[in-house]
Amino acid sequence: MSKLASLEESLLNGDSSVSNNSNPKKTRENENLTSYSKAGFFSILTFSWITPLITLGYKKTLEHEDLPLLANTDSAYGTFPTFRNKLESECGSASRVTALKLAKVLIFSTWQGILVSGLFAFLFTCASYVGPYLIENLVQYLNGENKSKNEGYVLVMVFVAAKLVECLSQRQWMLRFQQVGVRMQSMLVAMIYAKGLTLSSQSKEGNSSGEIINLLTVDAARIGEFCWYMHDPWMCVLQVGLALLILCRSVGVASVAAFAATVIVMLLNLPVASLQEKFQGKVMEFKDKRMKATSEILSNMRILKLQAWEMKFLSKIFHLRKTEELWLKKFLLGTAVIRFLFFNAPTFVAVVTFGACVLIGIPLESGKVLSALATFRILQMPIYSLPDTISMIAQTKVSLDRIASYLRLDELQNDVVEKLPRGSSDVAVEFVDGNFSWDLSSVNPTLKDINLRVFHGMKVAVCGTVGSGKSTLLSCILGEVPKLSGTLKVSGTKAYVAQSPWIQSGKIEENILFGKEMDREKYEKVLEACSLTKDLEVLPFGDHTIIGEKGINLSGGQKQRVQIARALYQDSDMYLLDDPFSAVDAHTGSHLFKECLLGLLKTKTVIYVTHQVEFLPDADLILVMREGRIAQSGKYNDILQSGTDFMDLVGAHRTALSSIKSLERRDTFKTSSITMQDADALSGFELEQTVENKDGQNGNSDDTVEPKGQLVQEEEREKGRVGFQVYWKYITIAYGGALVPFILLSQTLTVVFQIASNYWMALATPVAEPDIESFKLMVVYVVLAIGSSFGTLARAVLAVIAGYKTATMLFNKMHLCFFQAPMSFFDSTPSGRILNRASTDQSAIDMTIPNLLWGITFNLIQIFGNIFVMSQAAWQVFIILIPVMAACIWYQQYYSASARELARLVGTCQAPVIQHFSETISGSTTIRSFEQESIFNDTNMKLIDKYSQPKLYSAIAMEWLSFRLDLLSCTVFAFCLVFLISFPSSITDPGIAGLAVTYGLNLNSIQFNMIWFLCNLENKIISVERILQYTSVPGEAPLVIKDNQPDHSWPSFGEVHIQDLQVRYAPHLPLVLRGLTCTFTAGAKTGIVGRTGSGKSTLVQTLFRLVEPVAGKILIDNINISLIGLHDLRSKLSIIPQDPTMFEGTVRNNLDPLEEYTDEQVWEALDMCQLGDEIRKKEGKLDSLVTENGGNWSMGQRQLVCLGRVLLKKSKILVLDEATASVDTVTDNIIQQTVKQHFSECTVITIAHRITSILDSDMVLFLNGGLIEEYDSPKKLLKNKSSGLAQLVAEYTRRSNSGFGS
Repeated sequence: MSKLASLEESLLNGDSSVSNNSNPKKTRENENLTSYSKAGFFSILTFSWITPLITLGYKKTLEHEDLPLLANTDSAYGTFPTFRNKLESECGSASRVTALKLAKVLIFSTWQGILVSGLFAFLFTCASYVGPYLIENLVQYLNGENKSKNEGYVLVMVFVAAKLVECLSQRQWMLRFQQVGVRMQSMLVAMIYAKGLTLSSQSKEGNSSGEIINLLTVDAARIGEFCWYMHDPWMCVLQVGLALLILCRSVGVASVAAFAATVIVMLLNLPVASLQEKFQGKVMEFKDKRMKATSEILSNMRILKLQAWEMKFLSKIFHLRKTEELWLKKFLLGTAVIRFLFFNAPTFVAVVTFGACVLIGIPLESGKVLSALATFRILQMPIYSLPDTISMIAQTKVSLDRIASYLRLDELQNDVVEKLPRGSSDVAVEFVDGNFSWDLSSVNPTLKDINLRVFHGMKVAVCGTVGSGKSTLLSCILGEVPKLSGTLKVSGTKAYVAQSPWIQSGKIEENILFGKEMDREKYEKVLEACSLTKDLEVLPFGDHTIIGEKGINLSGGQKQRVQIARALYQDSDMYLLDDPFSAVDAHTGSHLFKECLLGLLKTKTVIYVTHQVEFLPDADLILVMREGRIAQSGKYNDILQSGTDFMDLVGAHRTALSSIKSLERRDTFKTSSITMQDADALSGFELEQTVENKDGQNGNSDDTVEPKGQLVQEEEREKGRVGFQVYWKYITIAYGGALVPFILLSQTLTVVFQIASNYWMALATPVAEPDIESFKLMVVYVVLAIGSSFGTLARAVLAVIAGYKTATMLFNKMHLCFFQAPMSFFDSTPSGRILNRASTDQSAIDMTIPNLLWGITFNLIQIFGNIFVMSQAAWQVFIILIPVMAACIWYQQYYSASARELARLVGTCQAPVIQHFSETISGSTTIRSFEQESIFNDTNMKLIDKYSQPKLYSAIAMEWLSFRLDLLSCTVFAFCLVFLISFPSSITDPGIAGLAVTYGLNLNSIQFNMIWFLCNLENKIISVERILQYTSVPGEAPLVIKDNQPDHSWPSFGEVHIQDLQVRYAPHLPLVLRGLTCTFTAGAKTGIVGRTGSGKSTLVQTLFRLVEPVAGKILIDNINISLIGLHDLRSKLSIIPQDPTMFEGTVRNNLDPLEEYTDEQVWEALDMCQLGDEIRKKEGKLDSLVTENGGNWSMGQRQLVCLGRVLLKKSKILVLDEATASVDTVTDNIIQQTVKQHFSECTVITIAHRITSILDSDMVLFLNGGLIEEYDSPKKLLKNKSSGLAQLVAEYTRRSNSGFGS
């Protein structure tokens, strides 16, 4: 042991640096815990260094802060940099990573751990064969006449010592390789994440975020788990070798037959294992597809509910799952066959070996038979683990290949942009003959012949029709678009504001600071400029309000302004703004333009895309884009003279302006001009009121707000024991639990037959001379062996059937349930949590839980069998057995409190890693433009370490328990031996005594298996618990109410009558609509205006019943919409939503997913919304592909597709929710004209930011703070100069005619 000690010591010294990777607020408990690094030799051998943690867990529920820190060598911080450097030096560049090189680098990065665990594995293997070797000596000794007691006690001591060494080394070996596994997993996750930040957009199109997340959750984890099997191949050879040596001694030549049988059994699994690998690959492939679909559906759930399509999309998921289940079934049956082969391996080898002895005529004596039987029993391990190892190697290879091919994906070209040092020239951006294309394989580039010089401090406006390449131009400057030819030089740092806002989940303040230090004065200035100060006062926690995933609890305009604030705070040299003013209302838009562009950014270079003509006069340079070229460039007035494209844009805008009849003539306007300050003061006043009202409701909104007020709560983790309820539900879901008794029966029969066959051999073979004819001996043995093998087959097949059925039922139940959940559920539940349940937890139920559950019962039956055999030789074993059993149960209880919480922590710490990753992928452009990659990598490592901590300590706690139970079972074994030696006279038959010892040798390994299964089941059953949690999510109102279905032609007029409507988003949040009463007359066009947060969108959501009113009601054609089914309601209303969404698939399923219309109708709708020609140009026509989230279509085109959906549906009531926000004036006019033309008979309700789109309406509803301020025809409201509408219009007109700078 001394060699071992020094090795241990050296290892410990290496680990002595503890990386400080947990939060600085160390809790007191953390100080008390001796961490691994400070532990002494003895403490490490017996795992006592983790006892304080387990004791703490027994006393209270463990929290993350209670865990000791990771040693530097286990944390991602410590391991990842070296791993990355090794990988780079090994492969040269990223594009040359192969699975083999990746594996090589992984092994090199963790070689010490691998070596040490290998040494322990070697010790374990050697020690485990001492017992079988000595059994023959023991039987001879018991049978001999003149035996000296001392010789017997020496035998006992050797037996027990070997057993102890075996236990100790097994525990240490298992701990070491799990450490290695955790290291490998965290290195890979960090690597996958770092790569995700550098992917080019083309690579991203090919690999959806769902697939990449699977690499993270499944493949990296699988490579970590492979460490379990790492040493098996060479151990297998060693074990078979040692076994043959012992057999040679006991059965001589017949050992050759034993070897042959072993080889045959091992070869039998190769075909099965390779089939298994194929099935596994297929299961993964379809799971990827299903996860991709699920993740897309979750991010667009709002649209699906508005359109009443969610059930159609659910059936799409069920369809994908059906295919996945097809392969899953094959995979599980394969497992059953493997089980059958392997549990019968020892019996088969024994039959062959003893058969050979009988044929050759080697005498069978009971000592030799028992020695052989004990050896076969150990041989079962390598034979049994080999197929597992083979399939695991295969799976790991698949995973390594997947990760390597992901690491090989194209990254952004580094040479697109030449970065000039700051201040080296007066040019900020210079394009010379630039040709750029998103798709390198396509014939025509996205941007052609771009020549452009922008000097420092210039304001450049980019305008043009939908799809003309405006956003692409900005992406080029960021270096996101592959360059075909030409040069592009950029000087200085960049800040970027994307068209569709990217917001991280977290505090608003964190979003704005984005990794910079807090500078109060600057921060306040920025908030003021983005007019966020007022919004923050209204939010329950000010800028500490936690934003949900993708910023769901902010309105579109607020998200956009938070984005702009983030850019301003960075204080960069150059600002790239992609249409930032479209999502905000007119007043805020002009405020932003004035304060940000002309105020804070006065001296900076700004390039902004805009659809709003009123922002053009102030630009130093205007670029008009058309079909990927710069069609015109110059100052506002110069371009006006030259006519063409620009005139179209301005013309469309002028038409809009002229509709403000009363203000047509410029001079009237001058007289009634309100100065800017007045307008500001007025709008300020308007806001003050809102704020006061809010406060009035909240009581005092400072610190009295309950923390429950945050929208996204911490993920619930159930505390305490997993209730018996969960196990019971799991067992009884399939066929009401009818299979359970049959499974238990087949398990019992298997064990009974096994014991009977061994008993027969021990009794029937003499100790010295053969007396029973060998033929009869063999026949009985073979019959009993066949009996036990059929038991094995039955139990394997039944368990598979039950497990598969349960998995299917749980899957369907959970999906049905959360698809019917109300929108508030999706708003407050990050999609990562739902995806986690659909992937990780579902996998556990599909593949692991049934094995664990039935493994426990089988091991329990085996333990009873063993104890029965031991008590045959020495019934006195029971004296010590009872206290030992009690101690075992006590230890198990003591440990399980901590183990459970550790397992739950592993569960809850995984979701943040995934969520942070998916957020990063979607915002990678923004992150790169601000050059924040290192901060994000850092956060990711913190999250990985937070996940590794409970994972590692959970493994260690398990070894702690196993070690203590091993000692207890050694005690029983030692007692049994001592008893046999001390009272030889009481023994009935030396053969039986030998059999008892054989079974005693095996006791601790069965006990360990049982505990291992039990603990793993406790950890995994949480997956069932988590899925059951989501099968009880309260659903929305019923989709169809049979007794109360509206008439097919309803609504025939489309009159909407709102009575005293009050709405809040959640019981703990304040009212948003505070008692509205009004009527939208049938066929009238109503415009709804109001500042951000005044309740415009909420009104629409209530109309569609995404939010149910607290009081009041809405009648459509005198039918109360709250009394009919949701699908009946939603399918009769149409909406063009705020964010235009498209789904992966074809153009056709995007327009008509329910397949209710003919192709002719679809084409007709496409022509009406002016996309017909565009789509006829594409090869696939209606079957042209749409990528994830419609990424290959421009924002405007997606908006037109949404218009197409509405034209197909032809409802009586149409809602336009800020539909004109991200579209240029021409497209805007298309939409307005189309709506006018085709919906002239319908009730149209518009929420718009552009004043012009409201002025054509028949009525205007002016909302303020959830109350109606004005509701009248625009003509009347405009006559009254003090009305809110008149002020907005006045400001808009003045702005358009004069610009801001003048």
